Amino acid sequence: QVQLVESGGGLVQAGGSLRLSCAASGRTFSTYDMGWFRQAPGKEREFVAVVRWNGGSTYYADSVKGRFSISRDNAKNTVSLQMNSLKPEDTAVYHCAARPRFSSGSIYDIHEYWYWGQGTQVTVSS
Repeated sequence: QVQLVESGGGLVQAGGSLRLSCAASGRTFSTYDMGWFRQAPGKEREFVAVVRWNGGSTYYADSVKGRFSISRDNAKNTVSLQMNSLKPEDTAVYHCAARPRFSSGSIYDIHEYWYWGQGTQVTVSS
């Protein structure tokens, strides 16, 4: 069992930056790939970024590539999402999620993630 709590959301102007954090409970954090997903009003939840269990690889949605950066600290059980050059279309509730490292499905697939945080609101004004 893993419990996830996000923080760091808020209101920012277009072009600004925010850093989201996700704190995980439990001793098995390093056995999970950690992802960030977002859900805008009236839209489905979508993949944003993922970092593999050992921090060795990261993957991003095309819409955020070059602007967002995901990282993790297994000693502190945390995963972060640095968001730069924010756009109004980045406005959404951002969730962190955990996927078992040996899962055989796609790392982009929302259904591969077993544990979810409640989310933190990010609003980007134009």
